[in-house]
Amino acid sequence: MAMRLISTRTGVETTPEQAVLCGLAPDGGLFVPAYFPQVSMDEIESYSEMPYAQVSAAVLGRFFDAIPNEQLLGMCERAYASFTDAHVVPVRHVKDRLYAMELYHGPTLAFKDVALQILPELMAYSAQACGDGKKILILVATSGDTGKAALEGFCDKPGTAIAVFYPDDGVSPAQRLQMATQKGENVAVFALEGDFDACQRGVKTLMSDAAFLERLDKAGYALSSANSINFGRLAPQVAYYFYAYAQLRKMGQIQAGEAIDFVVPTGNFGNILAGWYAKQMGLPVGKLVCASNENNVLSRFFASGTYAAGEVLHKTTSPSMDILISSNLERLLFELTGRDGALIRQWMQAQKIGQPFTVPEEMMRRAAEDFEADWASDEQGAQAIRQVFEQTGFVLDTHAAVGYCAYEATRSERATVLACTASPYKFAQDVLAALGQKSEDARDASNRLAQATHTQVPQAITELWQARILHEDCITQGQMEEAVCGRIHA
Repeated sequence: MAMRLISTRTGVETTPEQAVLCGLAPDGGLFVPAYFPQVSMDEIESYSEMPYAQVSAAVLGRFFDAIPNEQLLGMCERAYASFTDAHVVPVRHVKDRLYAMELYHGPTLAFKDVALQILPELMAYSAQACGDGKKILILVATSGDTGKAALEGFCDKPGTAIAVFYPDDGVSPAQRLQMATQKGENVAVFALEGDFDACQRGVKTLMSDAAFLERLDKAGYALSSANSINFGRLAPQVAYYFYAYAQLRKMGQIQAGEAIDFVVPTGNFGNILAGWYAKQMGLPVGKLVCASNENNVLSRFFASGTYAAGEVLHKTTSPSMDILISSNLERLLFELTGRDGALIRQWMQAQKIGQPFTVPEEMMRRAAEDFEADWASDEQGAQAIRQVFEQTGFVLDTHAAVGYCAYEATRSERATVLACTASPYKFAQDVLAALGQKSEDARDASNRLAQATHTQVPQAITELWQARILHEDCITQGQMEEAVCGRIHA
């Protein structure tokens, strides 16, 4: 049966290609697979002898089954050719039965590259398949990493334009420089007054604004998103869970069919949801550990069953997780409710007006079969960075450090894979401080971190210090529409 996607709110159906192009469902919901395609243990075993691009194509092909296999493999090979590690997503032993899944060897040094290098390929195929001839405008809200990864992926891609919004006071110096220096004739970058949730709220508002959509249509544009609300962003992330498992098999660390745990630092819930999708498809997964920083709405949700975003966003040393509205949780809730779109609409409306909602105990017991959750403070994260480096020589970034704390709080007897979502050099000042040194300058911090850890500053970071600032605008949420339309002359 050909794959179809359905909305979490009304069950409206579409093809995977159409879902990639529109990003958000027309009813405001998120697209999910109509069913979870299955991957046999024999096939998972075969992944251990495949390069990453081939595993990615095999997993993506379960969802994008209209794309010919050879064509999809070529798309994946092009997407991952720029990664600096031959494994693309290497898995390394840290200590005991803990392994690091390094997701930061792409061009922007963050896990978002794994999805955002292939998404332009999927969009180009989808645009040709759906054939309406319009250009695609991609809107992106970012807490730091998605923005640069999307800019890098879509820079000067024919038939596209991209506008990225990031919180003016909510990203690291390296993250800001990565976005502010982005070249490309089709890109626009804006700092936004407020936090990430303001950026995300503004993008979602624009995507459902009929007048804005009509304005774009007259200018020859269709609207899409590169955030993980877009199924085309989420699906590629499923592949690296299969790949990590296959690599542990190749290393002889687990038996065929043996369940393993994954610990995932997450704010928007997309990365960990991809792991849950892999489990639904047949990957032997024990528990998925949801790791939060001080903005611990997710860990509180899993503990209490009540999602209450609260009013105060804490600025932390793990800024990519400084999020109060975890968009992808909607996809999990849809499954926990038995795909009850009416109940999802009710909860999402409550969330929209800032009201908490509570999930029935029976559904939370179901969630507890797959998930555990914990959180860590900045201080605890810094202690983890120092402890792991002193014990093993492995350098965690500030987000992986939060994950490590959750691992220590929830660890089982199973082999466990920690998702390391960004290079330590994207947060060099905070990582250096955790190791007992301080620097007020990001460039100096990178150099001193390299000396302290006997590692090398990535080229992508060294190039930032010479790059010219190209995007300096800081706007309010109310100015987003005009800012975008001014750049694309709509």
